[in-house]
Amino acid sequence: MTATRRAAVIGHPVGHSLSPVLHTAAYDALGLEGWEYTAVDTTVERLPDVVQKLDLSWAGLSVTMPLKHAVMDMVDHVDPLARAVGAVNTVLIGPSQGGITLTGTNTDVHGLVEAIREGLAERHGTRRTPVRDAVVLGGGATAASTLAALGELGCTTPLVLVRSLARASGLQEAAERMGVTPRFEVLEPVAAPAALARADVVVATMPAHAADPVADTLRRRGDRPAGVLLDVVYDPRPTALSQAWAAPGGTVVGGERMLLHQAVEQVRLMTGRPGPVAAMDAALQGALTAEAA
Repeated sequence: MTATRRAAVIGHPVGHSLSPVLHTAAYDALGLEGWEYTAVDTTVERLPDVVQKLDLSWAGLSVTMPLKHAVMDMVDHVDPLARAVGAVNTVLIGPSQGGITLTGTNTDVHGLVEAIREGLAERHGTRRTPVRDAVVLGGGATAASTLAALGELGCTTPLVLVRSLARASGLQEAAERMGVTPRFEVLEPVAAPAALARADVVVATMPAHAADPVADTLRRRGDRPAGVLLDVVYDPRPTALSQAWAAPGGTVVGGERMLLHQAVEQVRLMTGRPGPVAAMDAALQGALTAEAA
């Protein structure tokens, strides 16, 4: 059957993406015939050509790195949250007079909030536990979304640990736009675990293996962390940091939970139907099990 509605994840590299698994499961569960979701490997240089070829057969795009900043200049509208965060991870395609209109939005914040709430529910028995003290590891696009998510959860003064303060200016500007006032400090792998162990929530947004030195110190200390760790990295899985956090009894939420919930929100925005969380979750767990086998 020829697809009547199309959507895709774009980025580079994108062959490992689990987004097609999640969205295809949603279409099946919702009974959406003729919907197709694919992965399109796209660099920043090729992005204008991809955007130019969009038409009304397209419902939307999931945007991953390294395109979340670049695509902002190629859409007609950017919603306030995505503008404040400084990153678009979703492009919605709709009709306009004589053509299409492209709207950039951000569902990463939703995914982070829901993933953290899952961890809070596991730790405290309720998703509504207030977050007063939080630590963010890393200073990139996901860190900006994390600041917005923590603000939504009630923490507007988190500690942000970065490898270079000089490279954190973009995140500092995003924080100002969002009205949050984080404290920025240089990440010291030996000293950082003490702050992490005290926090209600820790969100690690650093690339794979970048937090391994912190994990080594946590492992040597052996303290039972007080709060929840969300490590957005899900490949490799589990990360060294997640293992070190869980070993003494800490609560860990894997990055695949953020991936799931941001995709649920994308499905809602692209199809106009509530994302079927259970069906998408089952497909995600199946894919992760197959990868691990």
